[in-house]
Amino acid sequence: MRRNLTAYGLLSGALVAFALFSWYPIVRGVTLSFQQVNFVTAPDWVGWDNFAKLLRDPQFGTAWRNTLVFTLLALVLGFGVPFATAVVLNELRHARAYFRLVVYLPVMLPPVVTALLWKWFYDPGPGLFNSVLRELGLPTGTWLDSSSTALVSLVIVTTWANMGSATLIYLAALQTIPGELYEAAELDGANVVQRIRHVTIPQTKFVLVMLALLQVVATMQVFTEPFIMTGGGPEDSTITVLLLLYRYAFVYNDFGSASALSLLLFAVLGVFSALYLRTTRRADA
Repeated sequence: MRRNLTAYGLLSGALVAFALFSWYPIVRGVTLSFQQVNFVTAPDWVGWDNFAKLLRDPQFGTAWRNTLVFTLLALVLGFGVPFATAVVLNELRHARAYFRLVVYLPVMLPPVVTALLWKWFYDPGPGLFNSVLRELGLPTGTWLDSSSTALVSLVIVTTWANMGSATLIYLAALQTIPGELYEAAELDGANVVQRIRHVTIPQTKFVLVMLALLQVVATMQVFTEPFIMTGGGPEDSTITVLLLLYRYAFVYNDFGSASALSLLLFAVLGVFSALYLRTTRRADA
């Protein structure tokens, strides 16, 4: 008993910290979603009114649609580009460590710095991209000022900023594949594409599924890029669920609706988190 009490005593600090800064905010957020709160008067219980208010808001559907489209595009680019980069790095024989560092450098930049940097790249006037296009005599673009290109432009930013970690994980998985499998495939006459399809992808299937699920969970919570670079515009073409949540809480001072929206997002992300946990348990078994 003394040994157990000592162990629980050592754990008590972490338990108190989790209770105050993790568990209590979750419980409080669920409670707020059923209340009308302005932090001046006493909370008023309104039941499901906050959820009904969200469903009546035209921006609610727009935010979810933009978030799902953003997640799909980010999954395609953020899944394919790092994997292709890892395959190329795995084939290098010289300067491999240097290129790993180059690929990982964007991850070390703070998200706000990355957003501001790319906002200058996309600037329709003296921005880097349009300046290069003008020098080449090509037509320039309104990257963040057009509803047809703004969301895709943000996807490119997030892919560039986060691909370093995924690339290194893919690269580590590729280096565990026995070389005999590639040699056997070459003897059978398989070309590069066939070797990737029949050897590389099956041997890294678990890592691919894990990172895909984690990327869905991460990209559905995108906030920094649209908040800093577009503010949700133009014409709400880049407003996301978290950005709408921010507006409800800190622009409209409607903390009840903001909590209700966070609860809905929590439920959606919980599905993908459950899939992730189930997949990892199967792998451990």
